[in-house]
Amino acid sequence: MEATLGEQVLLLSLDDETGRVREETRTACAVAGAAVLELVLAGRVEVVDDRVCVRDPGPLGNPALDEVLARIAEGNGGRRRPRRTKDCVQHLRKAAVSGANRALVERGLVREEKSKVLGLFPVTRYPETDGSVEKALRQRLEAVVLGGEQPDERTASLVALVHGAKLHRQAFPGADQRAARSRTKEIAEGQWAGEAVRGAIEAIQAATAAVVAATAAAGAAG
Repeated sequence: MEATLGEQVLLLSLDDETGRVREETRTACAVAGAAVLELVLAGRVEVVDDRVCVRDPGPLGNPALDEVLARIAEGNGGRRRPRRTKDCVQHLRKAAVSGANRALVERGLVREEKSKVLGLFPVTRYPETDGSVEKALRQRLEAVVLGGEQPDERTASLVALVHGAKLHRQAFPGADQRAARSRTKEIAEGQWAGEAVRGAIEAIQAATAAVVAATAAAGAAG
């Protein structure tokens, strides 16, 4: 089974040796956005007027995505209006990242390492154990973004998530960053997606930018 979009984002962002997530806030938002986009592509949810609405609550058979779908459905119950995309991304970050990490461990691509900082604060890292999937993923992205090949729908979706979260340095280390940003923008805004997917991607990108900005502002204030 192919790695989900969220798992792919994590593979690009995890430091292979230390297992630490680089650009943690941006990555978490991208993983949450990826889960929403997977559900849109699967016909389970739809973004309408910047609200994430459940259209089919039936499980996909993927534990991480099914958990995200259930959490989104909670906002559709009773008289409560569905969450706005920004609130949805904010609300789903922890669960989406946790689910994607579990899946990578189960696939044997990373291992879970628990430790304590200063002997007090628990941390969990995910060093790489099998780099074959990440290598193939990077080759595919480089062929499309740096080599000019035409992307399929899932690759274009991943590129749009990377661009929206500004994870270019994680996805294309060592590359001309201006060229990478220009090409990912071109793909993200391309005509490869239908109206529903296009609207969802635009909403997720705007939500990611808003959550990242709010998190940064809160950190500066603190």
